[in-house]
Amino acid sequence: MVTLGTKIDAPKTRGPVDSRGYRIFRVVNTIVLLGVVVVTLYPFLNIVARSLSEEAYIIAGKVTIVPRGFDLTAYKLLMSDAMFWTNYRNTVVYTVVATLISIVLTTCYAYVLSKPQLKGRPFLIGVALFTMFFSGGLIPNYVLVTSLGMKNTIWAVVIPNAISVFNLLVMKAFFESLPSELEEAAAVDGLNTYGTLLRIVLPLSKAIIATMVLFYAVSFWNSWFTAFLYIDRQDLLPVTVYLRNLIAGATSAESAAADADKVQAAATLQAVTIVLTTLPILAIYPFVQRYFVRGVMLGAVKG
Repeated sequence: MVTLGTKIDAPKTRGPVDSRGYRIFRVVNTIVLLGVVVVTLYPFLNIVARSLSEEAYIIAGKVTIVPRGFDLTAYKLLMSDAMFWTNYRNTVVYTVVATLISIVLTTCYAYVLSKPQLKGRPFLIGVALFTMFFSGGLIPNYVLVTSLGMKNTIWAVVIPNAISVFNLLVMKAFFESLPSELEEAAAVDGLNTYGTLLRIVLPLSKAIIATMVLFYAVSFWNSWFTAFLYIDRQDLLPVTVYLRNLIAGATSAESAAADADKVQAAATLQAVTIVLTTLPILAIYPFVQRYFVRGVMLGAVKG
């Protein structure tokens, strides 16, 4: 019997978070992600271990993720090579200049394409998408770069790939997601198009810009074929080409059955070069990681 004023508790229901299926999903998801982490980290840890191991253990295939016969000779040898540091400096300069140019061009182009009232907007979008699927080819590009006098210059590396169409479309979607009332209010306050972009839009775009900086910087830092194609002078090459030549030299030595000491030294130098080439990106990534997911999601999903 229920008397007046007695509180009747509603039957408790189990939410989706407490369900047995969700718990199983979390366990499976954790196991899968741990597997992905192991598969991703193992090659890098193996390279680090090889760079710190003696050559004999590397050739014998005894190095996994723990160094064998701890040895820093390869680091000392590589760091004493002046050409390595020259190429390393070139990579830093190329990456910084190319990323700056790419961010400026991509931001301006994406901001223009985000305006529905722009005359010729479908044509400009079509031009960008066309280059995403078709290109002039290797030989016409080489002839063009050479005829423009950019061969053996920094511009041969930073200009041809200045705009990534994927990054352009992501930034365009982000700009389209911004409230139009912000720009209308800026126009009422007397700001022109450039003032609105610099003082209103860009301060709200830190996440997407940081993401694009990371995309472009990693791309230019790892790029080697463009420099290999357009630069002949050793002192102008990036460090990635230095690494490529080192690996190619080791492969040639192995195929020619050259002196065993040279092959072993090359194997260690390859690992050391890869570690030193990767370190700057690993050092920068933690500072932009917090913008990464948010920037991609803001640019890729339009509400």
